[in-house]
Amino acid sequence: MHLFAKLSASLSRAPSRLLAGVVLAACLLPGVVAAATAGPPVPAPVAEGDGYRYYTIGDLAMATPDPVEPGLMLVGGGEWPHEAVRWMIERAGHGHIVVLRASGAAEAQDEFYSEIGGVASAQTFVFSDRKAASDPAVLATLEAADGIFIAGGDQANYVRYWKGTPLNDVLDRHVQDGKPLGGTSAGLAILGAWSYGAMDGGSITSEVALRDPLGPGMTLVGDFLHLPLLRDVITDSHFAKRDRLGRLVAFVARLRSEGVADVAGLGIDESAALCIDGDGISRLYPGVQDGFAWLVQPTQPPGRVEPGQPLELDAVRVIGIGAGSRLRLPGLEVQAPAFEKIATASQGKLVLREATPAARAATR
Repeated sequence: MHLFAKLSASLSRAPSRLLAGVVLAACLLPGVVAAATAGPPVPAPVAEGDGYRYYTIGDLAMATPDPVEPGLMLVGGGEWPHEAVRWMIERAGHGHIVVLRASGAAEAQDEFYSEIGGVASAQTFVFSDRKAASDPAVLATLEAADGIFIAGGDQANYVRYWKGTPLNDVLDRHVQDGKPLGGTSAGLAILGAWSYGAMDGGSITSEVALRDPLGPGMTLVGDFLHLPLLRDVITDSHFAKRDRLGRLVAFVARLRSEGVADVAGLGIDESAALCIDGDGISRLYPGVQDGFAWLVQPTQPPGRVEPGQPLELDAVRVIGIGAGSRLRLPGLEVQAPAFEKIATASQGKLVLREATPAARAATR
C-alpha cells in the first residue's frame, strides 16, 4: 500500500507522460519492485501488458528542456548515422523519446539515451498483438512523447497491429501537432502514403516484382499513416545494398496503373538517413556507407501492367539525393542532385542509363 500511496503522490505532481510509465511499471507486472532490485544482467521489461512489453530509461519526470519542432527522419536501415539521430533529438527538444517495435527489446532506446545521448528519457513498446494498440496506457505514453521512433523488423506486423487502430490515429496526430517522427528499415517502409506491407510473409525482389507487378507478392498498403509531406510517396529501405530499384519502379508503376497519378518512390540506402524539416526541406546524412536517397518518378503511363506479364515502362526518372542535395517535399523538387539516370523496364529487366541533357528534357 505504501508503494501505491507514493505513486499517487507522484502522479499528482508529474507531467502527463508519467501516467502510463508509472502505472505500467507498478501495476501491470507482478513483482516489478523485486525485479528492479535483483534483475538479470540482460535488460528485462519494466512492465508487460496485454500484447506488449514495456522498457524505459532516464528521467520521465524531467521537463522537456527545449522547444519541440516538426521533422521526419527516414533511415534506410543498418547502422544509424548519429548526426541524423542528433537532428531528431534536437527536434524533440532533447526531451522524451518513445520507440515502437514488434521484435527485439530495448536496443534502440539504449542507443538514443546511452550511446548518442541528449534526451531526458527513452521508452519502448514491443508489440505482440493488435489489442495493445488500443491500450490506454500505451496511448497516453505516445500522446505525451516529444518524439517517436519506429524500429526495424517486419512491417507486416506493424500493418496488422496498428492500421486502423487508435494508435494509428495517435501517430498521425503526433505529426500534425508538430512533433518529430522517425523510422528505420521496416519503420521507414510504413511512413509513406503507401507502403510495401510484405503481407505474404516474404520480401519481394526486384526480379519478381518486374516480372509480374500484379503478382501475389506485391502487397501494397494504403490508408495507413497520413503524413502530409509524404502524401505522394511510397518508401523503401536497404536500397542499393539489396538491389531494390527494380521493385520500387514496379511499386510506383502498379500504383499509377490503379489511378494514383502523382505517386513517386523514395528509397533510402542502408546507413543513410533523409531528415525533413517542418518546411519540407530535406537533408541527406550519408552514413558510414556514403549512401544516397533515390527518387523514382515515371514520366509516362505504364506501357503494360497486366496479370502474369512483365512490366513495360519507359522513361523513369531516377534522381540521387546526396549530402549536398536538397529535396523539397511534398513537391518532390531536387536541388543539386548527386546523379540523374533514366530507367526502362522491359521483359522483366530494368535498364539504367545516364540521363543526357536531351533525355532529361524529354522526361520533364
